[in-house]
Amino acid sequence: MRRSFQLLMLLSAMALSLSADAASGAWSASVSGPGLGARGNWLLSPALKAPSAAPGVISTVNWRYTLSRPAPSGLVVRLCASQRCVELDGASGTTRGLANVTADETLHLAFGFQGQGALPPGLRVVSSEVTVNYQ
Repeated sequence: MRRSFQLLMLLSAMALSLSADAASGAWSASVSGPGLGARGNWLLSPALKAPSAAPGVISTVNWRYTLSRPAPSGLVVRLCASQRCVELDGASGTTRGLANVTADETLHLAFGFQGQGALPPGLRVVSSEVTVNYQ
């Protein structure tokens, strides 16, 4: 009897582990743009979308963006879902700031420069990439 109970507990633990693994996943997206021309306003990247259904909620998001030239002072970048934005530290990293947002939510990177005046000619976002990990 004791052996049957141990076997039942082991099988239950394995089933829970499998169901947790089945519900987790990741998706990635990459876009280019926008051009960055003036301080004092926000410009959004094109939509970063899941390529297919992503059931669950976000746990972490890895990001990376590349500019056509070194970033001038005052650059502020945010990773945004429809109802929440997270300010990013640097051109790449990981955030939990969008945790519990629906995993297939469309994301954008928002680029802004503090202050006023023109930016260097030809400054643009070469690429914006995210990898969304979800459960």
